[in-house]
Amino acid sequence: MTPFSLRIFVADGDPDGLRIVEKSNWIGKALVFPRALLPQVKARPELAQTGVYLLLGPRPDGEGEMLYVGEGDPIRPRLESHYAQKDFWTRAIGLTTATAGQLNKAHVQFLEARLIALARAAKRVPLDNANQPTEPSLSEADRADMEVFLAHMLGMLPLLGVHAFEQAPAVALPAAAPGQPAPTAPTLLYCRGKRVEATGYESTQGFVVRKGSQAVAEVVPSLESNKPARLAQREDLIERGVVELDGDAYRFTQDYVFSSPSVAAAFVLGMSSNGRTKWKDAQGRTLKALQEAELD
Repeated sequence: MTPFSLRIFVADGDPDGLRIVEKSNWIGKALVFPRALLPQVKARPELAQTGVYLLLGPRPDGEGEMLYVGEGDPIRPRLESHYAQKDFWTRAIGLTTATAGQLNKAHVQFLEARLIALARAAKRVPLDNANQPTEPSLSEADRADMEVFLAHMLGMLPLLGVHAFEQAPAVALPAAAPGQPAPTAPTLLYCRGKRVEATGYESTQGFVVRKGSQAVAEVVPSLESNKPARLAQREDLIERGVVELDGDAYRFTQDYVFSSPSVAAAFVLGMSSNGRTKWKDAQGRTLKALQEAELD
């Protein structure tokens, strides 16, 4: 991974207002703003350009966000239409170029299609997009340019609080041996319950539960009554195919990032759980004990 810097200009002096974001060695520019500011922000020249945009807002049936990905030639009329017709979104990110005319309709159709495909594959948030658009025909050179443009966008978006396109990080997972220095790669951890076993590890994105891990098929009644958001998340991941029923348990179809070890353990065990004590290494040491040992 290559280090980079972001320049964030707070255009009206309000940290929650319009922010203009530029990335080192990138021809692009992002405008980040709350929905309430669209009547003022729509006059910005950047929104008169061709580009892609993201609409984000709370899910109506559970914790977390949902996402809509779109493109516009230019962006402004599309945002005005969604301002009138889409209720869920509370903030928007418009992505175009610092100099007008560097993106055309085919370019942004390609970016839109790739972003939607990446979000569907990652399954981090539900999408408000009903269909998967077809990638337009681009020349070999244009396609290469757009892949570079996309890579810069994907590197920047997590710093703007957008994790919808991130796949679980691919890492080697050596198990830590007793008495040996901590490995540079994450330690493989286990969570075991009634006839289920899951493996996972901590990452910079959150806690990753690995493909093939199991989760109980039925949750305890207290989870349903006391943690409805956890139950809604479980139902959502089942619906989106992150887990599939395999015999009398669910099995993960992909590596999946949870926000914390406790959220991951609650999903696996079907009950509220302290992930710091439920996740253990091959020698039976808890995540809590491993973290305390690292500090010492």
